[in-house]
Amino acid sequence: MPEIDDNAPTPVGPRAAHRIDVGGSVTGPVIAGNHNVVVDAQNGSQVTVLTGSERPRPRRRERAEVLPRSGSEPVGREEAMQALAAAVRAGGPVQLWGPPGVGKTTLLRHAARLLPSGPDGVVFLGGAHRDVEDLAQDVFEACYEAPGYAPTRAELRRLMASVRVTVYVDDAGLTSDQLLELMDTAPQATFVFTGVERTLWSSGTALELSGLSQTAGLRLLAREWGGTLPESEHETAADLWEAAGGLPLPLLRAAAVARSRPEGEGGLPRVGEVAALLPTLLDQLAEDESVMGVLQLLATLDGVELAASHVGALTGVAEPEAVCDRLVRLGLVRTGEYGYGSVADTVPVVRQRCDAPFSAERLCDHFARWGALRDTTPLELAAHGGVLEKVAEVAESAGRPDLAVRLARAASPGLARSLRFGVWGRLLGHGWVASRAAGDRRAEAYFLHEEAVRALLIGRRVVYAALLAQSAWIGHELGAAGASSAPSGGAGAHAGGGGVGAHAGSGQPGFDVPHYMQGNGFGSAHSGASAGHGSVAQPSLGSGGGGSWGSTPGDGGSGAHAVSGQGGSGAHAVSGHGGTGTQAVTGDGGGSGSALTGHGGTSGSVAHSSGVGGGTWGGGTAASTGATAAAGTAVAGMSSLIATVVSLVVACALVVGLGYAVSSFTSTPGRTPSGDARNEALPTPSFSLPAALTDTPTPTGDPFKHPAGCDEQSNARQKNDERMATAPVTNPGADQAWAASERALSEDLAAAADVATDPAVKAAIQKNSADTAALATAITNKDHAAVSQYVDAVGDDSGAILNLCY
Repeated sequence: MPEIDDNAPTPVGPRAAHRIDVGGSVTGPVIAGNHNVVVDAQNGSQVTVLTGSERPRPRRRERAEVLPRSGSEPVGREEAMQALAAAVRAGGPVQLWGPPGVGKTTLLRHAARLLPSGPDGVVFLGGAHRDVEDLAQDVFEACYEAPGYAPTRAELRRLMASVRVTVYVDDAGLTSDQLLELMDTAPQATFVFTGVERTLWSSGTALELSGLSQTAGLRLLAREWGGTLPESEHETAADLWEAAGGLPLPLLRAAAVARSRPEGEGGLPRVGEVAALLPTLLDQLAEDESVMGVLQLLATLDGVELAASHVGALTGVAEPEAVCDRLVRLGLVRTGEYGYGSVADTVPVVRQRCDAPFSAERLCDHFARWGALRDTTPLELAAHGGVLEKVAEVAESAGRPDLAVRLARAASPGLARSLRFGVWGRLLGHGWVASRAAGDRRAEAYFLHEEAVRALLIGRRVVYAALLAQSAWIGHELGAAGASSAPSGGAGAHAGGGGVGAHAGSGQPGFDVPHYMQGNGFGSAHSGASAGHGSVAQPSLGSGGGGSWGSTPGDGGSGAHAVSGQGGSGAHAVSGHGGTGTQAVTGDGGGSGSALTGHGGTSGSVAHSSGVGGGTWGGGTAASTGATAAAGTAVAGMSSLIATVVSLVVACALVVGLGYAVSSFTSTPGRTPSGDARNEALPTPSFSLPAALTDTPTPTGDPFKHPAGCDEQSNARQKNDERMATAPVTNPGADQAWAASERALSEDLAAAADVATDPAVKAAIQKNSADTAALATAITNKDHAAVSQYVDAVGDDSGAILNLCY
């Protein structure tokens, strides 16, 4: 297999299993609403609050023009085209719906290129595996120049209020409510969707696309066969059209079989051969190893689109685009806006012919390296988000959750910078599940920290506080494992996602992370019960509705996933899935807020069931049912409130942790936070922890008083964050600004070390200063291996300082 980067260093040593080699800078500021986000691939993202004057001022483009890739002209769709044109002129919305293979995508692309655009332009988007928020960001970026900025929902609607573009969204698997939510983000735009089922009901026009007429079907056969249909084949063609129900896809395959036959050995296949068209085509391709390798790869990804460059790198095919285009003409592969994907009904047939799915190790290695390359843009990562998710599922199903962890950690920083929070959240969920299955607690803390940041950016502040506290608790456990004693007290906590330690004196915060993740679609497919903290049963490999590797289609299995009550404090229930409990947390499907309730006397329960899928290679589409029960005794409303208070207090304390600033607050003696900005980021309760929830009495001293030098090095980090907030985010200029910032940080850290009186603290800060200076030199010299080495070293230094200072 060709390597992505021949110069990329190979991980070595005891940390090799979970280390990511970062080629170039993956740190850089992006802005979501009023939050500035500095993404750090090693230690997790940092968030600071921006005032109104500091936020970007998006500049409206004169005209938006995002056209689809060119394709063949639809045959026999003149009436549908006229109806679509009339609906678009009326202002929409419009939905084209019909079964797979009926030609919706072909017609939509043709319409986007042929029909008059809106007064402000036209935008064509691929909607498969996309969230409303991500699609809305796509439309915003097509209409405005605002690099690295994602407005809040209210700001987005204000900016888009007068924009009159025509937006085409292909393969939009959105519900009725989601369609309305997307249209509300640009109320003057005209939206045109395609989908398998009708979901547009309230207003607009829903056009059902059915099979071709007989005349059109024969025209399509003639065009695909070579331009002319012999008179002797008319009757056979008519029979084929009737057997296919007028669907273009079977007719395309029939023409492909006829083209591939030797001259003089027959024409179109007969009606009795229609059911065998796919096996016949695959029989003809069986001797071509490169073609079968491409089919195996695309079938492993189960219809998710993959760029031709990745197809070539993974399969070793010299001209992957030519091979994929050939498979498109055969009706085995489809083209999308981001690459090529297998046609749905080819997946089980290919699976039966191959002994196993495409190598999970090769897939994860390829995409982890690609995701960490400096030349890989955030938008490229977001476009392949569905691929990354599927690859993670393949790794988990192959019994290699460690590979899924490596992949998710490599891709997460770029996805965060893409500002596509939907796909970023899904990959974080996969990473969290995999880290627990792999027993990788540091990675688990990292994914929880990043999900907390994501929750804050989409307006879910209560979830943010709770998840950040969970990440801190894991850091505390990791730090305690290597320390002889821990400081007493329950108010202070400092998070360490990805290797930074944490300290807290109270018990584990009462937030049910497994149920939160299950509410977002993660964990419910696992069988068995989770025991304690950090263990999740390995996903089972049953047979699914579409057939597994080397076998015939079978029935899906069933499984149960039980989660015991955490910390002995009671039951938790995910809102919307039935059951009652002492604490309910809503899912994250559409950016809705979180609800915390405080009453109840019965144990909570949660039930999940998954739909029938198309096979079980990757584990993501297995036909299965599952029941999840959260066992525990419900506590009174006051106990639930106390658990919530603990989460909030621990999370609030995190704001002074190195690398995890969540506001413009600094801990300089005598300085107070700027009230409005700080409260906007996170409310700060003014209370002490109840003694019943701590092993030691609540401290009465200043919980933020640290050894000399600690506050100074924290202030140095804060200054560095502020410098990077205004630095360029793309080259040229980005690396130069990064190196200059690291040099300035090194000098500030050296000054902080001079203040320190404790020898251990002084030595730790001095080492951090030296490693930061070495990192600046490596960036300047464009030494990628050294950059990776010193990014790791700086992260380790930060963990050491936190353990000593906090």
